[in-house]
Amino acid sequence: MLQSIMKWKYTETIDEPINWESMKISPLIKELLLQRGITDEQTAQEFLHPSLDQLNDPHKLENIKIAGDRVHQAIVQNERILVFGDYDADGVSSTTLLLQALEELGADCDYYIPNRFTEGYGPNEQAFRDAAQNGFTVIITVDTGIASVHEANVAKELGIDLIVTDHHEPQEKLPEALAIIHPKCSPEYGFKELAGVGVAFKLAQYLLGYFPKQYLDLVAIGTIADLVPLVDENRVLAFFGLRSLSTTKRPGLTALKQVCNINGDVGEDDVGFLIGPRLNAVGRLQDADLAVQLLMTNNMDEAAQIAEMVQSINKERQKIVSDIVREADKMIDSMDQHGVIVVAKEGWNQGVLGIVASNLVRKYDCPAIVLSIIPETGQAKGSARSIPAFNLFQNCMKQRELFDAFGGHSQAAGMTLPLDNVQPLREKLNNLIHEQLTEEDFTQELEINKTVALPEINELLVNEIAQLAPFGMSNPKPVFQLNQIPADARQIGSRKNHLKVQFRQENTSLDGIGFGLGHLHPFISPATSITVVGELGINEWNGNKKVQIVMKDLKIAEKQLFDHRGKKQIDISPFSCDYKSQTAVFHTIPNETGTVPDNVNCITYDTDVNELEITDTVYLYELPDELHSLQQIIQRTRPNNLHVCFHLENSAYMNHFPNREDFKWLYALVMRRKQINLTEDLEMMKRAKNWTKDQILFMSDVFFELGFVKIEKGVISINSNPVKRDLSESLAYQRRISRAEIEKVLYFSNYEELKNWFLNCVQDSEISREEVTNGL
Repeated sequence: MLQSIMKWKYTETIDEPINWESMKISPLIKELLLQRGITDEQTAQEFLHPSLDQLNDPHKLENIKIAGDRVHQAIVQNERILVFGDYDADGVSSTTLLLQALEELGADCDYYIPNRFTEGYGPNEQAFRDAAQNGFTVIITVDTGIASVHEANVAKELGIDLIVTDHHEPQEKLPEALAIIHPKCSPEYGFKELAGVGVAFKLAQYLLGYFPKQYLDLVAIGTIADLVPLVDENRVLAFFGLRSLSTTKRPGLTALKQVCNINGDVGEDDVGFLIGPRLNAVGRLQDADLAVQLLMTNNMDEAAQIAEMVQSINKERQKIVSDIVREADKMIDSMDQHGVIVVAKEGWNQGVLGIVASNLVRKYDCPAIVLSIIPETGQAKGSARSIPAFNLFQNCMKQRELFDAFGGHSQAAGMTLPLDNVQPLREKLNNLIHEQLTEEDFTQELEINKTVALPEINELLVNEIAQLAPFGMSNPKPVFQLNQIPADARQIGSRKNHLKVQFRQENTSLDGIGFGLGHLHPFISPATSITVVGELGINEWNGNKKVQIVMKDLKIAEKQLFDHRGKKQIDISPFSCDYKSQTAVFHTIPNETGTVPDNVNCITYDTDVNELEITDTVYLYELPDELHSLQQIIQRTRPNNLHVCFHLENSAYMNHFPNREDFKWLYALVMRRKQINLTEDLEMMKRAKNWTKDQILFMSDVFFELGFVKIEKGVISINSNPVKRDLSESLAYQRRISRAEIEKVLYFSNYEELKNWFLNCVQDSEISREEVTNGL
């Protein structure tokens, strides 16, 4: 048996009959729509067939008229306008979009994105003072600014009109800006979850006076990369934005797609895993200006050159992340806690700490705060990521006094705090998380939409599912469950850290790939059904298309037999790390350390079975002298997993068992010659009958035990008055027969025979236990 890594939750579907007669959709799509809370035909039509008409009117955004009037006034009066952006993919796409819209209107405009390392997140006083010095009278923030209370006061002092466009969580006090354009600060606006680029797009639409389709490629990047819910307006913007991105003529995006090896239609995964991370990488390691230049350029040669620079920066970012994760792992290993992880070290690159935190959350199933220590200021600065059950924003706001700066939302945040406050923050958050969560809340939850059989899985099914795309937050890709015996399972990848399985049934075959699941390979035994859960898709290679399931997790519900018979050296350490309770069985417990790991309990066949408890896993290292003794151990421990590790040097079963004619010949020889020297005459007897030394010594022992002969100093002689007895009365004879039978059952049986023997032992135990429980 094998437990799943995550907690599996099965999506409930509404049972009431829903009348969608005019819609030609499959039962599967209908079920998936109902799971998403779509219960009426109009909403279903809008979901499956997005239309730009579904978008909200930007006029309903609070203060947008004030902002629009001021921008148009500035353009008419040749005032300078500064677009103040953020350094992530949402921020640089927002900056590019609004800057190009202002240029189209003829504005005298420029942009500014703060340096993550020297200025930190969001607007800052010095940047505003520099802007005033350079003649800017209007500043428009994009994807930032909602928490910039002090900076808004500075802008007012400098005579700058500040327009804030943002989508981050509003805090208790809002900045005193000329205008704040924010869906969550707009009661009349119907959708509250736009990304920063979505808000910038709405302002651009209002300023231009028409719907600017030419910017939808940028909207798709910021919306998908920023992980906002892909429902309602975001779904429409992402849907049409991906279409625009697939055919974009924008040189920077064309070049970026080339370095990402994106061909044909662009999907949400291309943005989320390829385009977005590369744009993010620039601002994580240096000024984000390079990313804006890439999106702004109209020159293909320049675009290609910048795209290669971006690619190089991303590779450097990946290495830095890997190094910091490794260092953080060592710190966490020394911590005796299970709650909120807080790690800090001088020299850690502040730009990648959010990615590091995400890695730690996935690995440890705990919220993680990763901080870089800045000794010059006596501060720690970094990022945090959380688990679904713990609202990081709300809980950090409960101790707002510990921070010099803080912002974010329920699952992610950025912060700066005095170094002395790191330990108090760790203690307070851990107190809060243990008050609010149970142990089960720390386990990752995986929602499963439907169970399917292998013959149901084909390209048509995958194409049906694609009608629900683009997938993302609040519209996740459906997860399916499949139970099947794999035809093949193996580890792949340079580090063997991925798992590949193949399922076959009649004319249907399906490959399953589990990234990062390679360590589970040793836990899959032959001819055993495994239950996998994952996302269905098409794997295209060299023009060939094949359906596959990308496995998120797996489990095995049945008891398993692992056959290591015949191997001289068996390393059980890969198993012993994950099994809960384990027992190894020997004739004599070995003295050598290292034979079995320390967490494995060692017993012998002579151990009192009444002292044994139920055990998850049993390792059998040596054959028993009696089958019954092993049966008792298995019946008592009732293992879920049995590892058979027998190695046999000299087999009783494979060696010829002397028959009665053999015994008669040897006895007649002794009678004829009066005595036989087992040392001198051994070779003669071996040649005469093609016997082995073991067979001759065995027959001699049987004769001696029955009193037919005497053996003194290796010489056999006839007993003059033997009592007539049957050969089967000899204990040596019985042991040899028993040994051969044990070898036949436990060593020379095939896998299926041995597994059935094992399962029968456990089943007999469970039947006996049930009879006792019920008083039968």
